[in-house]
Amino acid sequence: MDEVSLIGSIGSLTVATRGIAGAGEVLLQVRGSKEAYLAWSDQPLPKGTEVLVIDVRGSRTVQVEPWPGVDF
Repeated sequence: MDEVSLIGSIGSLTVATRGIAGAGEVLLQVRGSKEAYLAWSDQPLPKGTEVLVIDVRGSRTVQVEPWPGVDF
């Protein structure tokens, strides 16, 4: 199956991120279904935050930022 680029995808955090202290979890629409990925962010983000994928760190791990950009 072809690889799907997740960069630019928008999803919602189902588990809060803790900034550099730990990953959370984000649900992303991939190939017509929702899939869960580990989500890292520069700053802690609460559960339910809408986020933008800005980088892929591994096969099931992404770097996210709030979408639209929000200061916490």
